[in-house]
Amino acid sequence: MADITMYGADWCGDCRRAKRFFDERGIAYRYIDVEHDREMAEEAARIGRSRRIPVVVLPDGAVLVEPTNPELEARLFPVG
Repeated sequence: MADITMYGADWCGDCRRAKRFFDERGIAYRYIDVEHDREMAEEAARIGRSRRIPVVVLPDGAVLVEPTNPELEARLFPVG
């Protein structure tokens, strides 16, 4: 699952929570800090269709904006 990309910022509580979710489960992801890269901030806004973060892009191309841990769990580890 190394093809996960997360756009976020260090000051964002939801971003820190999502990073912790990935880290605790050993899930590889690419983190892009939108606070320090204006171009990437615009890309995240375009992809997520809003200015809310984190924006998580999954390997299948699905985009989650401000996902909760249960939402991440359901998308990454579907049951059935």
